[in-house]
Amino acid sequence: MIVVIGATSFIGMYTVEELVKNNYEVVATGRNLKLKPSLEKLGASFIQLDVTKPEDFAQLPSSDVEGVILLAGLLPANATADLNNEENAAEYFEVNTIGTVNVLEYCRKNGIKKIISTTTYGDVSGAWRSGYAISEDEPRNFKFTGDHAVYTISKNAANDVIEYYTQQHGLQGAVFRFPPVYGVGPHGTILVDGKPYKSGIQTFIEKAEKGEDIEIWGDPHISRDIIYVKDVARAFRLALMSDKTHGLYNMTSGVPLELEDQVRAVIKVFGGANGSNIVYRPDKQNNTPSYLFDMSKAKRDFGFVPEYTDYEQMMRDYKGELESGRWSDLENNSSAKWSVDDEA
Repeated sequence: MIVVIGATSFIGMYTVEELVKNNYEVVATGRNLKLKPSLEKLGASFIQLDVTKPEDFAQLPSSDVEGVILLAGLLPANATADLNNEENAAEYFEVNTIGTVNVLEYCRKNGIKKIISTTTYGDVSGAWRSGYAISEDEPRNFKFTGDHAVYTISKNAANDVIEYYTQQHGLQGAVFRFPPVYGVGPHGTILVDGKPYKSGIQTFIEKAEKGEDIEIWGDPHISRDIIYVKDVARAFRLALMSDKTHGLYNMTSGVPLELEDQVRAVIKVFGGANGSNIVYRPDKQNNTPSYLFDMSKAKRDFGFVPEYTDYEQMMRDYKGELESGRWSDLENNSSAKWSVDDEA
């Protein structure tokens, strides 16, 4: 049996589906009851749970649990605080750090050895540059300002506590470091310092569908390293199966995707008969530099190799998932945001 905590996220839904398809019994949890029918339809049982409330964990199974996947958390993309006028640091620590401690205590008290959590690629943003593949040994290096700063600090603290429980209490803890994860969900709008903005990928898709010009700001050859949600779900399953899984893992495609190639693929997959033109705007600043991650550790420890490394292939599958309608409840559920930063 696998317990997926925070299963009402889009990564959670895909992970539950992957586990059930591979004959795992799955207990899914979340605060929001709206996706309970969808999770039960996938074949999981559902328990309403808030990670900040230790008493809620008494509802979870206490035996025959092979592992826990922890996806619950407070993210900048759905945090409403405007840092120019208020501060929500305590909320990040309550949910992301103390919530993780509560999950670890559930594992310790019930003899559950395997736990996999997640963290942000932003913890090494100071090392981002073109052509440099960042390994798991890269020292933390990030800005202590902006809406991602306290989020990153709270996740780093949570990751350190997982390693403490691994060494002190004999757990087998692991953490997946995510870049932007692509997949069906309510990603059209994200919050930045509490203010809503349309996401980059949503803008590209909408303009491509209408045949409108798409602007590329700054250097069109800036490259990002992203991953598709179906690869993420499979990685969770493979990691749970391996006794070598431990510590931090980059969880990306390991392949650089240039901004210009991304836009061309979106136009090709989503474009109408007229087709969009690309308008280059070197006068406009693009604030996200190139970044790339080394994926060799995940391959070595649990045999994970991403399948969706071709962006056009990813977008065709993504479009098929959208058109299937099977994730309509997920698309309309505001609690199922991107699990990590959406900077497409």
